[in-house]
Amino acid sequence: MSVEVSELFRVDGKVAVVTGSGQGIGRGIAIGLAQAGADVVINARREADVAETVRGVEACGRRALAMVGDIRGDTSEKIAAETVAKLGALDIWVSNVGGNDEKGTLELLDTPDDHFRDQLELNLTTAFQGAKAAASRMERGGAIINIASGAGTRASPRTGPYAAAKAGMLNLTETLAAELAPKGIRVNAVSPGPVPTEAFVEMLEDPDRLKEYADAVPLGRFGTPQDIAAAVVFFASSATAWVTGQNLLVAGGRTHRTLAYGSDD
Repeated sequence: MSVEVSELFRVDGKVAVVTGSGQGIGRGIAIGLAQAGADVVINARREADVAETVRGVEACGRRALAMVGDIRGDTSEKIAAETVAKLGALDIWVSNVGGNDEKGTLELLDTPDDHFRDQLELNLTTAFQGAKAAASRMERGGAIINIASGAGTRASPRTGPYAAAKAGMLNLTETLAAELAPKGIRVNAVSPGPVPTEAFVEMLEDPDRLKEYADAVPLGRFGTPQDIAAAVVFFASSATAWVTGQNLLVAGGRTHRTLAYGSDD
């Protein structure tokens, strides 16, 4: 008997890890997965943020596991091991952590080498480490979802290190998808457009330009964490059982063809 299409979009009983889920897009993804039926592991650096997201997951009637700490280093391996030990499985891994520890923007030739390396570590290396930790524990049907950016698909003046890392993440996604396909593990990416999270606003040199950014979106508004969460649930669910190696740009109609150089995602 075939399953009704509407049922394919659920992730009931699955166990998901969402890195960088203390606030903003990450929190939206964690709660969205819980609403779709998953138990969720919450990871972020600030304990208060993690606790708030845990409460949101538990309010959906799902189990939540708090893992406070910086995702860099060997943290992904520790999270994956603890997830299986405490929740019994690891079915979905969302590499959402990212951004820029340095406030403001610089052109590439003015960017210190250590800042460039830090951006690659935070926005690319952590996704690589997460995929290794997750895939080694996943059964067939597992899903890895990388949160990339529209900045990784085009020139991105003044945010070059971040964009280079996200471009690398898109290639990482495709390569992992090809290598993990024989194991039945799917790997996809979601690239958010402008979502006015705390990190997004801090990166802007002129926050008063927020309305200008919103007006430039064809659908006439900023994105929300729930918009991104919906795309993640889609890739995590059986609705995309025959989809891997793809990048979904969730940006209100903005594409790499319509974006003017110098705009930010």
